[in-house]
Amino acid sequence: MMKSCTHLALAFLLCVGLSVSSSAAEGNKLRGSLSPYLLQHANNPVHWYPWGPEALAKAQAENKPIFVSVGYSSCHWCHVMRKESFENETIAAFLNAYFVAIKIDREIRPDLDDHFQIVTQLLSGGGGWPNSVFLTPAGDPYFAGGYWPAGVFARVLSNTADAWRENPAFVGSEAAKVTLAVKRALNQSSGQRSVPHEEVHTAATSVLDEMDVFYGGLGTAPKFPREPLFLFLLDQANRSGNSQLLSAVTDMLDGMIAGGIHDHVGGGFHRYAVDPEWHVPHFEKMLYTQALTGRLLLRAFAATSDSTYKRAAERTFDYVLRDLTGPHGGFYTAQDADSLNQAGASEEGAYYSWTQGELNLAGAVDAEIVNRFFRIVAEGPAAGGVLTLTSFPEDAATIRRLDTVLSEMADVRAKRPAPFLDRKVVLSWNAMMIATLAEASRTLDRPDYFNAAERAARFLTQNLWSSRGLQRIWYAGAAQTGAQLADYAALGLAFVALHDFAPNDAQRRLWLDQAMKVAGEIPVRFGGSQGGFKSTERGLGLTDMVVVDDGTIPSPNAMALSLFARLATRTERSEFERTGLSLMAQISEPAINAPENRAFALKAIEEMRRGETGAVRFAANGAVRVDMRRDWQNNQIAVHISIAPGWHINAAEPLQDYLIATDLVVSRTATAPGQFPTPLIKKFAFSDEPLAVYEGAFSLSADIGVEPKTSVAQSAVLS
Repeated sequence: MMKSCTHLALAFLLCVGLSVSSSAAEGNKLRGSLSPYLLQHANNPVHWYPWGPEALAKAQAENKPIFVSVGYSSCHWCHVMRKESFENETIAAFLNAYFVAIKIDREIRPDLDDHFQIVTQLLSGGGGWPNSVFLTPAGDPYFAGGYWPAGVFARVLSNTADAWRENPAFVGSEAAKVTLAVKRALNQSSGQRSVPHEEVHTAATSVLDEMDVFYGGLGTAPKFPREPLFLFLLDQANRSGNSQLLSAVTDMLDGMIAGGIHDHVGGGFHRYAVDPEWHVPHFEKMLYTQALTGRLLLRAFAATSDSTYKRAAERTFDYVLRDLTGPHGGFYTAQDADSLNQAGASEEGAYYSWTQGELNLAGAVDAEIVNRFFRIVAEGPAAGGVLTLTSFPEDAATIRRLDTVLSEMADVRAKRPAPFLDRKVVLSWNAMMIATLAEASRTLDRPDYFNAAERAARFLTQNLWSSRGLQRIWYAGAAQTGAQLADYAALGLAFVALHDFAPNDAQRRLWLDQAMKVAGEIPVRFGGSQGGFKSTERGLGLTDMVVVDDGTIPSPNAMALSLFARLATRTERSEFERTGLSLMAQISEPAINAPENRAFALKAIEEMRRGETGAVRFAANGAVRVDMRRDWQNNQIAVHISIAPGWHINAAEPLQDYLIATDLVVSRTATAPGQFPTPLIKKFAFSDEPLAVYEGAFSLSADIGVEPKTSVAQSAVLS
């Protein structure tokens, strides 16, 4: 995150001080908004407008430059700039006199957020929130930065206003060039190229050189979980058995679980850490972080059987169900970074910080275990520090003792003023949480997680889906803002996950039908897959955007490709495979050229071409379901194969040499044919000879080696 940026990208800097008084006649246009973030600014003396035709027309009619401020409700530095600058009467008066001021909630309009983030990266070399961008009346950007202290911001306002007033032709010409550069950056489609899976694996291993070998994760500081990248690395580890890729994932998770980015008391994870050790976070807790980091923890547990990941995952999901779930079943967006401290002042991290005295009192029943496993990192907020683990408990009894103390600490913390809870329901973020909870219900044997996922999905379909299509946001009883590609793709993937992990066939059919319905809307609303899908429907954003880059969530085109790949293996509708293959061809080249930033696209490409990894897999357009479970105590894998009525798969020892045998391979060791059931010998109308086949359902088991790697190779024939 950028805290300040005072570099002027154009070749002028006019340091002229100006001051005017604020007019009370116009007033703030954010009142009555359905955005919690915009409502935080509704009483500013700045005459804010929401993004829309009214503000843009006013700028052109009055020939005023536009000041755009982008942020979100739980952002610490957004709050700081609001208090220092946007509540400052002098600064507000200047903004009102010389600019049209626009506020954007990045969570409601991620397309505008992407657009203006690219602007700021091009003009200043940085990015983050709050994002501050200056546009000409025509909407072309000519200066940008992030958070500025009030004094710096006042000078920036003066200089940018003077620049436009004194030389509008030059500013307009230079800004138009920036717009062209932004359009090129936002359209990441390219010519078709086939990327072999060996090249994808090489791309994965190339990222290993960027890992922090001391504390885990990518780079040094600030440290973000970068879940789309690490989900790709874990997927490649599962496909190849590469222990270095697996270690890259587990090293990061180990650092996060021990560090202050992990809420040890309440469960869940903060958005990112400002230090290499993962100790000191920015304290906002986002729904998408819980969904995606939770998914990494689930899959790391499945790959390693390390109960540390299981415990962290369960505590994360329990936090979501306890603190981020509305009475309607939908999941709320975030908890704020800031809250009131003991002095009654707003302070970042106050709710999560501890002094040594508080720590001892909270754990008074078992103070020994508190001091054995926890320490306070003093670089935290002034009132206290950040709680971190010094070591992991190794036995179940000690973990139970520790969890008892954490429960006591949670009771103590609950008496503090709680952070602001953003009660928006964001479609794509809810969808990712649904998919993760559905998977968790199976991996962790927690039916309550599936019930919560299904309840949230029903809320979304009932409240954000109408004859007009999907809406992106639900807040205060109303749906708003047309859904974008990421929303449709993520919701489709959520429905697929509900299908995969549902307890009965009726539920599976229901959610698969919903997934197909959502997927069918994507080409219609976001353009054909030639060149990739646009992020928004026509007319919603500033320019058409074809995005392959991952951000805080996977890229919309990557999620769309994953959706089509999964439906191609679960349904008989060939259009899903055709659309997926076309999309894969379009995004393969940009993805392989920037694997660190486009990792989820590479993961989706592998799914489209080679099928999925994971516990549940499908073949023959969904007619064959392969369900794998690991027996941790006996170190065995159990595989249950279900074959739809009217379908058959070849036996482990076909009667004909030219047929592909069904085979189970565990740790590179093939299961002996004798462990398979006795095949049926049947004569089919399409064959002159009898065939050895399986039908119905049967189960297999096999011992797991030191480095588990399981795959099922099979073919199915239609009777």
